[in-house]
Amino acid sequence: VQLQASGGGLVQAGGSLSLSCAASGRTLNNYHVGWFRQAPGKEREFVAATNWNGDTTNYAGSVEGRFTISRDSAKNMAYLQMDTLKPEDTAVYFCAAADVRTNFLALPIIASAYELWGQGTLVTVSS
Repeated sequence: VQLQASGGGLVQAGGSLSLSCAASGRTLNNYHVGWFRQAPGKEREFVAATNWNGDTTNYAGSVEGRFTISRDSAKNMAYLQMDTLKPEDTAVYFCAAADVRTNFLALPIIASAYELWGQGTLVTVSS
């Protein structure tokens, strides 16, 4: 499976952006999907994740209530709706996929559990 993230851009604080993650080459149905972000000079951090069928989600505390992760199995896509954006949300956002067979006990929130990564899309939030 190859992943491609898109939808980043420049937005004012308080605004919204919707990121998309397109999968090609194989179905995403056997994968959990996560979003991570990396700000300049900082470590990559977990943002949100959804399990293989979309009925379980997990969010970082810093985005809970503002971001919504979802997936569309028919389109082989995943999404991250970002509302009430803050300048501290500025980062490159990556979508990633973790094989259900190696992560069947819990929805992973650490980057090392995800073996497939997209190229990242830049989100810049101005104050």
